[in-house]
Amino acid sequence: MSRKHHHLKGAEVSCCVKYFLFGFNILFWLLGAAFLAVGLWAWAEKGVLSNLSTITDMGGLDPVWLFIVVGGVMFILGFAGCIGALRENTVLLKFFSVFLGLIFFLELTAGVLAFVFKDWLKDQLNFFINNNVKAYRDDIDLQNLIDFAQEYWSCCGAHGPDDWDLNIYFNCTEPNPSRERCGVPFSCCVKDPAEDVINTQCGYDVRLQKELDWQKYIHTKGCVGQFEKWLQDNLIIVAGIFVGVALLQIFGICLAQNLVSDVKAVKAWDCPLPLSEWLNKAPYKRPVFNLSPHPAVGSRGGLDGPKKTWIPPF
Repeated sequence: MSRKHHHLKGAEVSCCVKYFLFGFNILFWLLGAAFLAVGLWAWAEKGVLSNLSTITDMGGLDPVWLFIVVGGVMFILGFAGCIGALRENTVLLKFFSVFLGLIFFLELTAGVLAFVFKDWLKDQLNFFINNNVKAYRDDIDLQNLIDFAQEYWSCCGAHGPDDWDLNIYFNCTEPNPSRERCGVPFSCCVKDPAEDVINTQCGYDVRLQKELDWQKYIHTKGCVGQFEKWLQDNLIIVAGIFVGVALLQIFGICLAQNLVSDVKAVKAWDCPLPLSEWLNKAPYKRPVFNLSPHPAVGSRGGLDGPKKTWIPPF
């Protein structure tokens, strides 16, 4: 019986599941490769690839790490899912589903811990922002990230403008020779709608004035409080995004496991039992020969050979 006839009569791999999983993962794979390429390009532009020791020298967060880590994870998952689905490789498919399940479990754990330990998470966020304020001038990507956050949430520092005293260029100590002394970055400034060009010196010497006058020129609210307010205002959207991502992960795991089951069923159908086991399990018995020492006389007076008795299988 041909292989095709086996598949028609027995188990077969679902083409819909196979090629849907393949198409989904090839997009995921290409997107991960793009993220990874952007991260490596950014490191090459900053000279990190030529001197890897600079990775640990930076005090704050290098945003390129996000591209490297996220792109690397997406690339590995996409590769395993894509090749595993195309070649019907159960090892790669199991790796894909287990890795995706582990990521889902870590996300779920992080969400539960963030809900239970709100105060601890807030303290860690303050510590994280203050560390990045200190390293504001150390990396251009970190600087752009902080400027974007302060402009988007209309805030300045973790709790207020005085947090910029942590930075050696903006602190108000007397020995500080920087022109930015007692100032804040331009992203803290209140934008003038009439200005078409950004004034990067709008925050100079602002904190030398009275605190009541600060709000005329800069945002006085901290980014931690503004971020919490933004989460409360957009809670449904944020929750919807997390639920959507979780459902996609569960859907991918189910597709991979379904394909693994189909592949195993086809392999079991195409690999029958050995002949000895098949004869023992099948409803069949070998013919039994009657070897009597006195051969029976046939109807024509001749001698018949040994009689063969057939025992039917039922």
